[in-house]
Amino acid sequence: MIAVPNYISPEEYLNIERRNPIRHEYQHGLVYAMAGSTDNHDRITFNFLKAIDNHFGDSSDCRFFSGDVKVNYQDEFYYYPDAFVTCDPRDSNDRYIKRYPKLIAEVLSSSTQAFDSGKKFEDYQKIASLEEYVLISQESQRVECRRRTATKTWETVIYEGCDRVFLQSIDLEFALTELYRGLDN
Repeated sequence: MIAVPNYISPEEYLNIERRNPIRHEYQHGLVYAMAGSTDNHDRITFNFLKAIDNHFGDSSDCRFFSGDVKVNYQDEFYYYPDAFVTCDPRDSNDRYIKRYPKLIAEVLSSSTQAFDSGKKFEDYQKIASLEEYVLISQESQRVECRRRTATKTWETVIYEGCDRVFLQSIDLEFALTELYRGLDN
């Protein structure tokens, strides 16, 4: 049986999402259930957030979040990025939704890679506060950083092998191999 897409409003989505134990993303009126992730996906996300946590320490005004907090832009979308950072005090007003991220990271899987690097990135570009979008591969030691330039275009930097990753938006540098520590082959 084929399901027919059914538009719901952002208000309906948020009402359903608050009561539902299964996470869903909302994109332009349509709701999509979130798939589970692999152990390697989870470990890469943990390692990424650990590097950020070590960098910020206790004195930063910035906060980082894992895939359990939504990022929103107007009424167009509500996504659960694998990791993101916000330094905007306005984001302390809502415990469930953040609207002013400066860095967003997605750990790629075969089922999400096209969407994360394509349509989701198009949507994220609408967020004026977003400075950097990071795509982390599970298949190989490879990180793609897309950065907003002063002219409001995006440049891409690829890190592979023994490179050191530089997250310009939060002034953090670390060895690429740190992201892949503890993974099962």
